[in-house]
Amino acid sequence: MNWYVAKLVFRVISGDGDHQAQFDEQLRLISADNELVAYEKANRIGHANQDSFKNIEKQTVKWQFIDVAELNQLGELTDGAELYYNIHETPDADLYIAWAHHKSALLGIRN
Repeated sequence: MNWYVAKLVFRVISGDGDHQAQFDEQLRLISADNELVAYEKANRIGHANQDSFKNIEKQTVKWQFIDVAELNQLGELTDGAELYYNIHETPDADLYIAWAHHKSALLGIRN
């Protein structure tokens, strides 16, 4: 059995959809014998997790599954193993670093 990380992409549509497009990217851990089985399993998970509900303004909010955008086989699962990476290019390094520190602070677990 192999382990894979699948990136599932959902479109988030509120009300009539007359708003800036929103997408939810989710990383899912998949156990499968091979890449094809992992893709099929991730695809089923994506379809099964489509959802809709009414927000506080009584608008329907819908999570629409788009596709499995990435599928990466993992090596051995060990403490500290890399599961995913993404390289960002930005014209403002200081702004990106400030954003990373802000996200970390929101975790609320620093001493």
